[in-house]
This record gives sequence, C-alpha cells and structure tokens, in this order.
Amino acid sequence: MKFFNKENKLFPAIEPYDSGYIKKGIHEIYYEQCGNPDGKPAIFLHGGPGGGAGSFSRRFFDPKKYRIVLFDQRGCGKSKPHTCLEDNTTWHLVEDIESIRQKLGINKWLVFGGSWGSTLALAYAQRHPENVSELILRGIFMLREKELKWFLSVWCE
Repeated sequence: MKFFNKENKLFPAIEPYDSGYIKKGIHEIYYEQCGNPDGKPAIFLHGGPGGGAGSFSRRFFDPKKYRIVLFDQRGCGKSKPHTCLEDNTTWHLVEDIESIRQKLGINKWLVFGGSWGSTLALAYAQRHPENVSELILRGIFMLREKELKWFLSVWCE
C-alpha cells in the first residue's frame, strides 16, 4: 500500500460519500465512507485518547483504489455522547469495528491503525482474523499493565 502519491505527498483532500451512526447502548458511533465505493475496503483506526479520525485521515489512501472507512471511537470526535467513558473498553471498540463492517456489508478489509489505533487494530485482528485482509500499524502504542495505568492516570486527571 502506498501512503503517498508520486510527489511524496498525501493524497488530495476528499469528502465522504456516505456517513451515519450506529447505535450501541448509550453510544452513537459515527462512521463515514469516502473514496471508491467499489474499491478495496480499508478502515482507519485513529489514535487517542479523545481524538477523532478527522478529514486528514482520509488522505492516507488512494481514493481511486480504496473504499475508505473512518469512524470516531466511543466518546471521540462526532460520536455521541462526547467524552463518555461508560461502556468504553477496548473490547467494546473492537465490537464497534465489527458492527461497522457488518452494517456496510464488507467481507474482509485492510485494517490500518495509528498510535492507540495500532493497539486497537491488533485487538480487532486477534478477535476477528477472518475479517482482516491486511494489517498496517503506524506509531505502535503498546504498554505493559503498569505503564498503561500510569499513562491513563496522567490523561484522566
């Protein structure tokens, strides 16, 4: 997969051709699709905590070749309720990804995660290997339990 065009730049800015929400308990998970509706399916998993996918994330993929799916994790970006931590665990997020795949009728997809999204991508691939065609990890974020507790204590203060 190429992240850059021939000039070593990200692909041009594009707009979604589809977007919506999936209801999961108290959460409404925002997703969008852009690029080629008939292209190779790819989902981008953003970092965090607290960020969102954002329009910049669309530019990692060649819009002529990929059906690009972005979503904002629970409590992040356009997902509602904003900053809500209730029912918001790694495994809830993994099942949100799977719900999006099923809703969009995608058989297998490329899973691309950055930072915290790389950890989430690994967890998704572990739980649902039959639905992953490729796995791309950028800025890998993996900590031992002790380090993770420290990291979360700093971010949650």
